[in-house]
Amino acid sequence: MMPDLSKRRFVATLGGTAAASALGSLAALEQLFAQVASVAPGELAQDEAFWRTIGSQYALTSDFIQLENGYYAATAAPVLEKFIAHVRDVNASSSFYMRTRQVQDKSASARALARVLGCADSELIITRNTTESLDTVINGFDWRPGDEALMAEQDYGSMLDMFKLQARRHGIVNRIVSVPMHPQSDEDIVKVYADALTPKTRLLMVCHMINITGQILPVRKIVEMAHRRGVQVMVDGAHTFGQLDFTIADLGGCDYYGSSLHKWLGAPLGAGILYVRRDRIAALQQMFGDATWPDDDIRKLNHTGTHPAATDLALLDAIAFHETIGAARKQARLRHLQRYWTDKLREQPRILLNTPHAIERSCAIANVGIEGMAPAELAKTLLEKHRIFTVAIDGAGVRGVRVTPQVFTTLIELDTLVAALRQLAA
Repeated sequence: MMPDLSKRRFVATLGGTAAASALGSLAALEQLFAQVASVAPGELAQDEAFWRTIGSQYALTSDFIQLENGYYAATAAPVLEKFIAHVRDVNASSSFYMRTRQVQDKSASARALARVLGCADSELIITRNTTESLDTVINGFDWRPGDEALMAEQDYGSMLDMFKLQARRHGIVNRIVSVPMHPQSDEDIVKVYADALTPKTRLLMVCHMINITGQILPVRKIVEMAHRRGVQVMVDGAHTFGQLDFTIADLGGCDYYGSSLHKWLGAPLGAGILYVRRDRIAALQQMFGDATWPDDDIRKLNHTGTHPAATDLALLDAIAFHETIGAARKQARLRHLQRYWTDKLREQPRILLNTPHAIERSCAIANVGIEGMAPAELAKTLLEKHRIFTVAIDGAGVRGVRVTPQVFTTLIELDTLVAALRQLAA
């Protein structure tokens, strides 16, 4: 049977939010982390009692096991309560706030995000999501007939569709490669892209982490290779900002980077970032008309009209919660959770792991399939018979369900997943 998501159960879940927020303030969490400051992230990642304390900061439904956090992950209760307060405050002063404070407050949030990413304030804007960010670049590129763009079949569909639109509109040629699921080395992946470049290639799109398998690509090496050939690189970081411990410098000087903040940073739904390297800003065309800013000011790309300002305000709260946990500790925990369940299934007959085995090539996300079982049927069975929510992936050479735990996921929940998959494969 499908999980019971009746109004009664939904209201009960909402009622748990206040209780969860009372479990601990940010200051209390900071004290908790101060006690483990000398513990290495990898060691702390295996301390279940510690992470149960972190998990208690989230008010979650008990109707099913949530293992599809890669689409949109629950916001921690302390951040959620701040967000609700922002909604009330903005509502109380309405247009007065929007006309007198909105711009500077959004700029403060953008500066904080730039600090986390490790770029200049003048190179980052807040968007609604990764799709908006990267489509702004694809649409704003100065395309000419015959220009070529390079991408992979494993890239996100919305961006692939935007490239198709540019082919219709400007006559560009889209070259599509396939990334090996189980590469032997970084060079195996770099070569796939390098061999597809031609003198006409102007833009290469690459995933920092492939969303359907969780595979981390060697972005720095790909960027350096493409730049030697005079090709600009746009990085899809939808799943890495807030999941991996990195800065923009680690990506080898990429030209563009986009991410969503409601996936792994823990921000309220509907926030993203776009990074454009300073020397690339002027050449990008605006998607929406705005004569306020000069051509070399990234804010020319950020004409959003009237939008929910409380989301922008809550980004500071989400950053504070994320940094209290710490990027290195969060990455270690998420990787530990993924390896915990995938290692138990690696030699299981009929079970296919569609994520690289090498530990450095993945983090939280993994994809699993069962021989002879359609991904949609597997996802449906996991939900209806085992109360486990995943998402089916059936395309680009990947057939399985994507499993994305979060910091609040427990080993008991992952054991339930393992038992269900073993049963279905038996």
